[in-house]
Order: sequence, then structure tokens, then C-alpha cells
Amino acid sequence: MIEFFHTKQTVSGKEKMVNHLERIDEIRDDCWINMVAPTEEEIKLVEDTIQIPPEFLRYPLDEEERPRIDLDEDTGDVLIIIDIPCTRKDEANVRYETGPLGIIITRRHLLTVSLRQTSILDTFIENRVRDFIVNYRTRFAIQILLAVAKDYLKLLRYMDKSLESSERALAKSISNTDLYKMMELGKSLVYFSTSLKSNEAVLEKLMRGRVVKQYEDDEDLLEDVIIEYKQAREMADIYASIVNGTMDAYASIINNNMNLIMKILAAATIALSVPTVISSFFGQNVPMPWSDDFSTNSGPFFIVLALGCVGAFIAVYILRKKRML
Repeated sequence: MIEFFHTKQTVSGKEKMVNHLERIDEIRDDCWINMVAPTEEEIKLVEDTIQIPPEFLRYPLDEEERPRIDLDEDTGDVLIIIDIPCTRKDEANVRYETGPLGIIITRRHLLTVSLRQTSILDTFIENRVRDFIVNYRTRFAIQILLAVAKDYLKLLRYMDKSLESSERALAKSISNTDLYKMMELGKSLVYFSTSLKSNEAVLEKLMRGRVVKQYEDDEDLLEDVIIEYKQAREMADIYASIVNGTMDAYASIINNNMNLIMKILAAATIALSVPTVISSFFGQNVPMPWSDDFSTNSGPFFIVLALGCVGAFIAVYILRKKRML
């Protein structure tokens, strides 16, 4: 899918100029080209129309592409690739992932290239961003980076609520379903933390101002963006530590419960072995002390009793030597 937009100025009721985004049907100067999972025909159309390096349009379409900045010295075009957060519904669960977004700044156009539709760019399309003008391409790119940071923070708050819900459920009863949710949250937080660190490196390079020309207002806005990314990364690291600590705590609880169960089973085994020993003793074919012939044939009884005591002492000695008692 490919869409074209430009900023149109209108006069409000108070005779004030108001900028709003408007969809257009063709590529023109000072327009925004939004490409979502474009076809080869759409990519060729953009290449031929604005003479952009072909690899700039294909790099962001690789899911494994890492955040970075590229500069084409022949045309002066700049490619900024960052990782953006995205959600994917898996049956009844929601999985949090990251994917690449390419922002291409040319002399007359700004392009965004991604593999999937994202709500981050929808806020611009729906005119919900203040002071947004397509013609100011550097500021527009920084505003996209700011929107990405805010989306990270929003999803991190959702993940925090999911974490609290899973903890409450695990406090009542430990189930595999809740443990799997915790594991998925931990994995998503690792993705977020790694992507945020890579995005910070891109912003730091952009802050130095050697790649894209910036004005004073752009530098102030970029500083705010860097602060937002650092806050998001710190939140992701904190939540990841909480998940790891919670998983370790519940692993200890499960082991402790297992030890208690094993102690109960061992005690029950010992308790049940006493009647077994008594019944086995009475099952021996030897005369008992209350039998009539015990006085004349008492040897077998004492032999069996002695063998049982010796066997018990040997077992206790071996268990103590192996530190099992």
C-alpha cells in the first residue's frame, strides 16, 4: 500500500492560518509518501519518480534490519531506520514485538516505509499531532521519533498492568497459563529494551547534527525525544527485572512446595512401614512368646528379632554415612 499526503493551509474563523494533512493522488514536491508492505510496482514507481537509492526502500522491509542511519553522498538522501513497537494477537493473548520503520529524508520529500500498518503514523494521518507540517522534513522525522517513544511508554504501561494481573492470579494458585504469560512478558521486555538501546544510538548520532541539518527548535525537540527514549528504556529494564525476580521467586515457591510434599510422602511411608514390619514379623513361621512350644523352641524368634535389629542398624549407619539422615 502506498499513500501520498501534503500539508494544506486554511484560514480559521479567527483569521488564523491552520495546517492540516490532506491526501493527494500523486507524488509532488513537499509531500509525504507512506509505504506499508509495498509491492514491487509501488517501489519502482517511487524510485523512478524521485530518483531515490533503491536500497533505501528495501532495507526497512527486512524484519531483521537493525536501527541505523545511512547517507547517500550522491543524492544527499538520508535513511533513518528505527525499531517501533507492535502488537500481535495470538489466540486469546497479546504478544508485544518490535519491527523496523524506515524514514527517508530527501530534498523534496519525506518517505516512511514499514512492513505493517502502525498506529504511530495514524496519529499524523488523522491530524492529531500539533505543529505538524510536511514541508519541515527534519522536524517531521523527529516528531515521528517522538511518537514512537510515546507508543513504547504506552505499551509498557499496558505490560505493567498485565504483569500485576498475572501476579495476583499466581498468588491465588500457581498455574502454567499464568507462568507462560509471565514468560512472554519477559521476552517482550527484552525485545523492547534491546530496540530502545539501538534507537538511542541512532538518536545520539542524529543529535550530533552531521547527517541531517537541524535548526534550534529541532535540537530542542530532539533532546526531548532522547529523554523519552531513556525513560522508556529504564522502564523496560525495571519491568524485566521485576519479571525475572518474580519468576525466580515462584520457582523457589514451587520447589519448596515440592519439598513439603516429599516430606509428607516420606513420613507417610515410614508410618505405613511399621504395620508392615509387625505383620511380616507375625508372618514368620516361628513360635511366638505366647505359644505353648515357645519355651522349648524359642531360638528362631530371637534369631529373626536379632536379624531385624541388625538390618535396621546397618540401614541407619549407611544413611548417616551418606548424609541422608
